[in-house]
Amino acid sequence: MGNEHQRLPMVSMFFNSNSVLRHVFHLLYFVIGLSLGIKVGFYVKSSSFDLQAIISFTAPQPAAAPPPLLVTLPPPPAPSPLPQPPSASASPSPSPSPYPPPDGTLASQDKPTLMHSMDDDELFWRASMVPRIQQFPYENVPKVAFMFLTKGPIPLGPLWDLFFKGHEGFYSIYVHPHPSYNDSVPEDSVFHGRRIPSKAVKWGRATMIDAERRLLANALLDFSNERFVLLSETCIPLFNFTTIYSYIINSNQSFIASYDDPRKVGRGRYNPQMSPTINISEWRKGSQWFEVHRELAIEIVSDKKYYPVFREHCHVPCYMDEHYIPTLINILAPEKNSNRTITWVDWSKSGPHPGRFIRQDVTLEFLNQTRFGTNCTYGGNTTSMCFLFARKFVPNTLQPLLQLLSLDFSH
Repeated sequence: MGNEHQRLPMVSMFFNSNSVLRHVFHLLYFVIGLSLGIKVGFYVKSSSFDLQAIISFTAPQPAAAPPPLLVTLPPPPAPSPLPQPPSASASPSPSPSPYPPPDGTLASQDKPTLMHSMDDDELFWRASMVPRIQQFPYENVPKVAFMFLTKGPIPLGPLWDLFFKGHEGFYSIYVHPHPSYNDSVPEDSVFHGRRIPSKAVKWGRATMIDAERRLLANALLDFSNERFVLLSETCIPLFNFTTIYSYIINSNQSFIASYDDPRKVGRGRYNPQMSPTINISEWRKGSQWFEVHRELAIEIVSDKKYYPVFREHCHVPCYMDEHYIPTLINILAPEKNSNRTITWVDWSKSGPHPGRFIRQDVTLEFLNQTRFGTNCTYGGNTTSMCFLFARKFVPNTLQPLLQLLSLDFSH
């Protein structure tokens, strides 16, 4: 018993000393671990750049984007007798007119009026300006200017409304009526607001040419107008809009009848007093109803050399509307003219005026004969599609024309 009591304090001391040692060892392990952690942290931080470099070097790189392909567009196709009409599904907005009237008169922001206070001299001067920078500063769609030289109303207007429907932005319309004509045009008509300042016109006189030049000059103020067609209130379109637009825009020539006629109604109208400005070898005859490219339209409105000679020396039975433009273009740019008109008229009846057509004349056979009854050259090829318009149709032909042409015009 005594020995056991002596061993118990010794054992207790032993266990107490062991506990202290364990705490010392735990503290030592903590200090060593903390030191190692600090050293490893500094090491990782100092070597992070090298580690990133190693990762970026060893990681797979994405493939470089290939260079853009150079697309070579095919050359434009050669002109064909019946060019494909352009797509008119998305009608672009008409480009802004570069020359607003000097008085700034506008009917509305969307539809500016064509009326202005310019006299002919100022109008022709403005129309004769040619931009020296060829690129347009805005998106441009070439338009055909349809110019109507009329006495007053246009009875066949509903037919033209149907013809133009859905093709806004591809055409412009200009109407030159007698100045005394005051009837209003319905707002839903394509002719509403398309009247230009006009003056009285007499058949076969210089005033007829003045009116034609006035129409051209007003249309030239819109730089988007590339082609210009002269029509009357008795004219009709023979095909739908896309066909006529394509036929005109895709041609590199104008359509002006200009030929040397040795008969009394041709050379017999030449006045020797026109020489030396105009010689009889340069004298030409043709139809009044023309279609011209912009370049030739500018020549017509800016002419100060030949027009005064015609005005002074070409009087009835010399008719300026049959000789002035055919002779002028023959002198200035014969290579740019097809020497034929695209407006059909019936000269089978004798007399100074072509035949008129009434309601009973309008049949499908008649229209097809008018459309394809003649051969001519277009783009270097022979075609039977020579006429795009026809005249003279009286007002009572409107309904049969609508019945026969409405399906075609809707395409």
